[in-house]
Amino acid sequence: MDKLKRIVSLVVFVPLGIVLIVLAVANRQTVTLALNPFRPEDSLLAISAPLFLFLFSAVLFGMLIGAAVTWWGQGRHRKQARIEAREAVKWKNEHKAVVGGRPASTQLVTK
Repeated sequence: MDKLKRIVSLVVFVPLGIVLIVLAVANRQTVTLALNPFRPEDSLLAISAPLFLFLFSAVLFGMLIGAAVTWWGQGRHRKQARIEAREAVKWKNEHKAVVGGRPASTQLVTK
């Protein structure tokens, strides 16, 4: 299973890396991102950088937002898992106490 996972990741990530490198090389020209919609020529609220930096930043920002939303949405499942883990530890300790507290005559003897 580990080899299959590695092969699949190579098949997916190597072409993706090649595409990203080609995208970065093709979009090296400097562009200006104007943050003032009313006066786009205002240089105080404008950022100039290569286009691929804006593209990669947007993808990274989207991934971070998606991860945060997923983490937030799965919060109730993590809480339930913590509760069930505590209960399992409690039941295990109770079982040890019951099994350990039995008299020797009631315990199974294996030959």
